[in-house]
Amino acid sequence: MGNETDKDRYYNHLLFRMEQLLYHELSDCASWKTELIGTDFIQTQDIQGANEKEIIDACIARLKAAGLARDITYSIGGRGILLKLKIAGCPHMLKETLLRESGIKPYSCLATNMILDQLIEKLGYATTYVADLKVDDQSGECEIRAAIYATPQKIGEVSDWSKE
Repeated sequence: MGNETDKDRYYNHLLFRMEQLLYHELSDCASWKTELIGTDFIQTQDIQGANEKEIIDACIARLKAAGLARDITYSIGGRGILLKLKIAGCPHMLKETLLRESGIKPYSCLATNMILDQLIEKLGYATTYVADLKVDDQSGECEIRAAIYATPQKIGEVSDWSKE
């Protein structure tokens, strides 16, 4: 982000170092340990909605209003278990760049954590997780694929996400 302050850089370096250390301790299991990072904020935002679209749209509105993203678009596919997000203008882009430069594939998206948390908290989803996170330093955008399971019966359902 071009208008990053010293304070933003400081917090990004803190997050980077913590994620780097966690990754070196737990390798690919680190992402499971960071799912709750960011959720405290969104839980204070009185997110309302009766379905996926309303909850996700409300989360996006709050994230944008708080300056945690410039834009977020999404789609749901893969038999209703694939949530694809595209996030632009995230203040944590520096953290992702630092991780990649240190040889670690970025694995934790705080905005996605918040959205997934609200699907569980407000709609009673059985489980969710970030399956893939692609960071484009040049465009300043991230593409995230997350699994969202509304019911226990959905868990284990197979979908070819490469066609999505």
